[in-house]
Amino acid sequence: YLTVETSSGVKELWVNSFNGKASSVSVKLGNPIFEGKLIPSTFDGEVTERQITLGGKSYAVSLVNVGNPHCVVFCDKVDEIDIDAIGQQISDTGYFPCGVIVECVRVVNNVTVKMRVWDRINGETWSCGTAAAAAAVAAVKCGQCSYGEIITVKLKGGDLFVKYDESGVELDGSVKQSFEGSIEI
Repeated sequence: YLTVETSSGVKELWVNSFNGKASSVSVKLGNPIFEGKLIPSTFDGEVTERQITLGGKSYAVSLVNVGNPHCVVFCDKVDEIDIDAIGQQISDTGYFPCGVIVECVRVVNNVTVKMRVWDRINGETWSCGTAAAAAAVAAVKCGQCSYGEIITVKLKGGDLFVKYDESGVELDGSVKQSFEGSIEI
């Protein structure tokens, strides 16, 4: 167990280990925010399954903040979508004055979604914990996934697991060492 201070507050993490090395981490993200002005966005009220047009095609989108702002775009074929174009188009709308992370999501069944994510700074990324949480929460909020159940979020970088219930949002996933460093305290 450890705590990490983030821009959205202190988060509690539970680290599971195998043979003395971290194998997975679970974190409680708190309660999601659905109010447009608090995302922040230029939308008033809750934005769930609102239709927007991008490149001449209409998409259902939901907005959610799980520590940072997300725009979840529901679509049928996430592998075929031009996520960089859609992400940039959404970013360019002016709806999100502080920027936004965009997820293109296909609901597979009530406990599984497939997702690609576009980060407002780096473009498409293979994995993002808050994006997985936002996708699962939006799918639950729209009645497409089950509240209180563990939802598998399939990403290019591997599966993440999200549970959204009365205690908030919990995220779990496997970990691999990507770098090593030291800090002076």
